[in-house]
Amino acid sequence: MKDRLEYILFISFSYLFRLLGLKAARTFAGFLALVFYYLIPIRKKTVIDNLNIAFPNLSDSVKKKIAFGSYISFAISLVEILYLPWMTETEMKNSVAIENLELIEDKNRLGKGVILLSAHFGNWEYIAASASLQLNKKFLIIVKNQRNKFVNDWMNKMRTRWLNEVVPLGVSVRNIYSVLKSNGIAAMVADQRGPEEGLKLDFFGKKTSVYTGPAVLALKTGAPIIFGIPIRQKDYSYKTTLTELDKTNLPAEEEEKIKLLTERMIKYLEKIISEHPEQWLWMHRRWKH
Repeated sequence: MKDRLEYILFISFSYLFRLLGLKAARTFAGFLALVFYYLIPIRKKTVIDNLNIAFPNLSDSVKKKIAFGSYISFAISLVEILYLPWMTETEMKNSVAIENLELIEDKNRLGKGVILLSAHFGNWEYIAASASLQLNKKFLIIVKNQRNKFVNDWMNKMRTRWLNEVVPLGVSVRNIYSVLKSNGIAAMVADQRGPEEGLKLDFFGKKTSVYTGPAVLALKTGAPIIFGIPIRQKDYSYKTTLTELDKTNLPAEEEEKIKLLTERMIKYLEKIISEHPEQWLWMHRRWKH
């Protein structure tokens, strides 16, 4: 019953934003941020704790500004996600300006597939949908299931509304491997905490568990890893410059290869987050273990 009620509220906002239109709905995001930061603080302590770890030398006032900015960013993304049923294919295609889209095409011609990585940054749901439409190619989207089954099903329906397919995280290794070996494109976010028993690397100067899946797949298949992280602009548009992760000069031992390649992924994420910290989702307990 709880899940159903949450879903009804979720869908109600979707229809409300349809009535308002996306431009007006985005202004509503500021109100949502105020509510969930000040009045009904959701994960506020986690956000502040994370910022204290990542930016210990910043003043409290600056960290609070970043924290509130991240709530605004998340609220904008939520509004945009809830508006997805009403977006046209052309609107989605044009939602992200990709400076060097040809990088995916060039790497795809090598015949080893492509691993497209993003992060919970800006609007992470836009990048795969927009890029696949611009390329007119299907992506396999690796997703983490939501707690609420109704919301989860709705989200996956939106993700597959145009060209893409989804596969749940955790049962997807064989599927992803098959897609890459068939010269397909697999897309996933790569910034959340890994398993407690997994590899731990420095992230903003503190050890934390990381996912090694992208590195393992890249090494087994020969697929290049390309980052595409959408950065929100002042006019609510998104821009990204695709960046290929360096796979050269790796050590001979397999475990060390995985470690170094994953470390390069983490360092790239750290760089992008440091440049626009208010656009990352700080609500996740990234340094839990």
